Amino acid sequence: MNNLFRNSRRKLSVGLIFWREVGGGIPVVFLHGPWHDSSQWVSIMELLSEDFHCLAPDLLGFGESDFPNVHHSIDLHVECLAELLASLKLEKVHLVGHSLGGWIAASYALKYPEKIYNLVLLAPEGVEIEGSEKRWQKMQSLIKRSPWVFKLLRMLRPLTKILGLDRKIEQEWRQKNLMLQNPTGSQLLFLRQQSEIHAELLQNQLHLMAVSVLILQGGKDISDALMMSHTYAKLIPQVDMKIIDRGGGDLPELFASIVAGEIRDFIQTQGEKS
Repeated sequence: MNNLFRNSRRKLSVGLIFWREVGGGIPVVFLHGPWHDSSQWVSIMELLSEDFHCLAPDLLGFGESDFPNVHHSIDLHVECLAELLASLKLEKVHLVGHSLGGWIAASYALKYPEKIYNLVLLAPEGVEIEGSEKRWQKMQSLIKRSPWVFKLLRMLRPLTKILGLDRKIEQEWRQKNLMLQNPTGSQLLFLRQQSEIHAELLQNQLHLMAVSVLILQGGKDISDALMMSHTYAKLIPQVDMKIIDRGGGDLPELFASIVAGEIRDFIQTQGEKS
């Protein structure tokens, strides 16, 4: 078993990309969520490294990869991934993505189906659901809200607690900090023009998905995440969706052994079918 992690960097046309890898054999590539970097996958990669060659890049504008002054889009990240895999001479891979990474992974699979064995999506973003526009508007408003507003609300905590607003205020404060700490994720999900975001959503293309897909979703995740996963499952032809009952939005971190087991079983089962 080769369980020694290797860290590498490569200069691509858009900038320097950092990635972690471990193991050998059939390649499995992991794409992280909007508030994380490739370290999100370390536990899962370690569990799978006996069977697979696991690679996880820091997406452009995240972690130890470059932060170029570019306008980020899903297609930019799809092409960045395509260039990285081509430079590593990985002609075909299993692709795993969480949240934003799931949106990029699904977009890649639709654009380059010949380069994908199978696809695993954990609580993927990237489809329109009821209330999508209100969600985008709320997040745009939240990140623009002055920190002084939160400071004032915290000073008024005895009153907000009586009114039952203190939990909501704390959740919004944590979300704002996450967005400020991860500007690329914020831009891709919420801070572009709504027309641009809408043009990259996948609900009208998922019926064209040519590879088998496994969707993993935490049963205790927020309602928006549950709705998006169910939308993916409804529209993709060859799909299996599994709910991890106790899981929230933190499946790669807190449910690594379950997720790794599901990925291994899915890949091996699909291999037997082919």
